[in-house]
Amino acid sequence: MVMTMLVLFTALVSVGLTAPADGPFSIAITPVFFRLDATAIAESRARALGVDVDVKVGSIHMHFGWSAVPISSVTTNKAPGLL
Repeated sequence: MVMTMLVLFTALVSVGLTAPADGPFSIAITPVFFRLDATAIAESRARALGVDVDVKVGSIHMHFGWSAVPISSVTTNKAPGLL
């Protein structure tokens, strides 16, 4: 059972990575060296040294982002107030 799931997962990832972007199923992996713009800061997506993964299945589009250095938490914190 585990071996079957491993083979199925590997096949889906292989097909998704090699599929055209406008196909019904595709996976796109994009490295992110540095993303720091006004929109990324406002949406807490500012990051450095990360990866963006876009998965499209039919009309469903999923986006995952991972960062080794999250800049959002550093830039969106407020200064501490007085007691």
